[in-house]
Amino acid sequence: MSSDLSIRLVPDELWEIVGPLMPEFAPRRQGGGTAPVDDRTVFTAIVYVLTSGCAWRHLPAGFGVSVPTAHRRFTAWTRAGLWPRLHGAVQAEPGAGGQLAWASAIVSAAMARAGEAVT
Repeated sequence: MSSDLSIRLVPDELWEIVGPLMPEFAPRRQGGGTAPVDDRTVFTAIVYVLTSGCAWRHLPAGFGVSVPTAHRRFTAWTRAGLWPRLHGAVQAEPGAGGQLAWASAIVSAAMARAGEAVT
């Protein structure tokens, strides 16, 4: 995916807030498979799906993330409570006003996809 689109979807200022909130990667129990995909890359692909409204199966291959990986991480991050923590962190971050509306849109879309109420 073009770095231009990736930077628009997840600007550096937003990633500085999101990165530390990410749960630690846990390899799948059965082992094998491929090397884990970078969290920012997966987060960017998930943000694309959430904010574009496309189905998971229509995630463009240009993001460099397989559909199963993106959906698996979305599910794991939802269970780990990433979305409400992200919302709170952006609200609490001084100077993140420019990211607040975008982060709120991401969180709202994530909670809707997860079938949870946005608080």
